[in-house]
Amino acid sequence: QVQLVESGGGLVQAGGSLRLSCAASGSIVSIYTMAWYRQTSGKQRELVSVITSDDSAHYVDSVKGRFTISRDNAKNTVYLQMNSLKPDDTAAYYCNALIQTVLSVNNYWGQGTQVIVSS
Repeated sequence: QVQLVESGGGLVQAGGSLRLSCAASGSIVSIYTMAWYRQTSGKQRELVSVITSDDSAHYVDSVKGRFTISRDNAKNTVYLQMNSLKPDDTAAYYCNALIQTVLSVNNYWGQGTQVIVSS
């Protein structure tokens, strides 16, 4: 069994910062890509940022220069530092990871953490 647990969401004023964390636990052999998605009501889940196992990071255009993804492989944790937040960043943020266990390789999701940016 593998679990992803997110933390760090909350309410912040426009221009402020938040740092999201997502820790993976369980029978993990390796973690390949780790990513953050976000979703607002009535819209499809959107990929925000992804980081590969060799620390190559990619971002959706709307967050470039404001968000930074990073990972701590020793802790099986991925972070999303969000600066200069805008009301349009308001969403539920979900962690995603491609993880190898002793039995297989699967895609796992966290339960989500809410980010609300007030104007």
